[in-house]
Amino acid sequence: MVKPRVIIDRRGVRTVLNSPKTAAVVNRSARRVARKAGRGASVQEYTTDRQAASVGIPAEDQAKHGVLVRAAQAAGLEVRVRRT
Repeated sequence: MVKPRVIIDRRGVRTVLNSPKTAAVVNRSARRVARKAGRGASVQEYTTDRQAASVGIPAEDQAKHGVLVRAAQAAGLEVRVRRT
């Protein structure tokens, strides 16, 4: 069987990753996680080579209760443990 050849349109991927629609999806997801995390959670929206957002919580809340992980899961995001 012949393997299909796939050529990635890097310019197209960059355009999608930096689009306002992508920013809206990313930021909405971050705000949803922050709402689930409760008081003390904050969202920072930013752009690197793509649209991005971060959710911050007090470190003690995550360390003692896993608040951020639980909030992400409750918001419907997949959370995986990174094995190093």
